[in-house]
Amino acid sequence: MLACGFFMLWGLPSFSPFILTLRAERLLALVVVGAAVGASTVVFQTVAANRILTPTIMGFDSLFLMVQTGLVFLFGGLSYAALPVTPKFLLETLLMMLAAMVLFSLLFGRGRRDMHRMILVGVIVGILFRSLTVFLQRLLDPSEFSVVQGAMFASFGAVDLTTLYLATGLCCLVFAVLVPMLRPLDVIALGRSPAVGLGVSYDRALVGLLGITAALVAVSTALVGPISFLGLLVASLAHALMRTHRHALLVPAAALIGAVILVVGQGVFERVLGLQSSLAVIVEFFGGLLFLILVLRGAVR
Repeated sequence: MLACGFFMLWGLPSFSPFILTLRAERLLALVVVGAAVGASTVVFQTVAANRILTPTIMGFDSLFLMVQTGLVFLFGGLSYAALPVTPKFLLETLLMMLAAMVLFSLLFGRGRRDMHRMILVGVIVGILFRSLTVFLQRLLDPSEFSVVQGAMFASFGAVDLTTLYLATGLCCLVFAVLVPMLRPLDVIALGRSPAVGLGVSYDRALVGLLGITAALVAVSTALVGPISFLGLLVASLAHALMRTHRHALLVPAAALIGAVILVVGQGVFERVLGLQSSLAVIVEFFGGLLFLILVLRGAVR
């Protein structure tokens, strides 16, 4: 609440309904994206039994950039810019969800070994998407490449209002499905054998949780663009602050921390420092440092 008040009121010269409306729209986008990325990352890390991997590291952001580059390559820069915003958002969300679920369905099987194989292949697929994206970008004209370049970093300044409301509704629906699964998620964190022994339908719950993760990441990425290491940063902070295994506390904490990071960061950038730089660049810098620290710490151990 303090972060939202800071974002809405700091630097406001006088009461202006128009300015407050614009700020409220951007605030909603920041909260939705932060909550979706934070919650999905905690769920995914629990399912994967790995505190380092996140959905975006597995290639979701690379898939988004490949879709954007492919659309510009096929239709051209002007035709791509003329595409209706809401249908394009729905198409991108659907493509990323389908790609994620196809990957999960092909690689998911019984046992932890299949889950680890799925994660490894996901990382390799992410590298493949990046390579294809770079190849297509080299074939574009400079003017068309500038259109693609605008989608390479997350932007909260030009979010379509209809798309924002649609994304908010989809995220609320997914969160409503996720809430009843938080307590079984505590048991799933123990592994397949203990979870089955305690009466949890492991395979069915795992597919549902992976579908929830795919939906949240797809909606947030299609709405504003990729933020690669935000989820890792948020999940690490949530585990460090809460110090509990209960996902009924961890998931809401991660959602709130993600929203606070984006709201405060964007507010400081715009209101206090007067900068126009993308907040995603700073988030990815610190998130990348955290990723290296976690990897090196694991190697030392």
